[in-house]
Amino acid sequence: MEAVAKLNNNPTSTRKMRLLADLIRGLDVEKALNILKFHPKHPSVPLEKLLLSAIANWKVKNEGTRVEDANLQVKTIFVDGGRILKRMRPAPQGRGYRVRKRSNHVTLVVDSRPAVEAK
Repeated sequence: MEAVAKLNNNPTSTRKMRLLADLIRGLDVEKALNILKFHPKHPSVPLEKLLLSAIANWKVKNEGTRVEDANLQVKTIFVDGGRILKRMRPAPQGRGYRVRKRSNHVTLVVDSRPAVEAK
């Protein structure tokens, strides 16, 4: 049974967050947590918290099973563009340049991987 966690209006550009989302898509949860914990990019911290939240949501849905036995994986992760805050920056000759402060929405789904039977 899968569990979902969402992060809305994270003040990071969508492009920067997608770089990290592509790294952990389809990986085991333990490996994804290790990658995010030691990654130098700044969006790795909120993404790590989001993954921990998805694991906690999975624990609530499946009370009888342990996380270690379930063989959890990052089933789906996608990053959508959020709202854009528009600000003005002074420019030469009395003009103003528009600064777009971007944000994003991240949706993460974890699910237990089916056990592979050995022949």
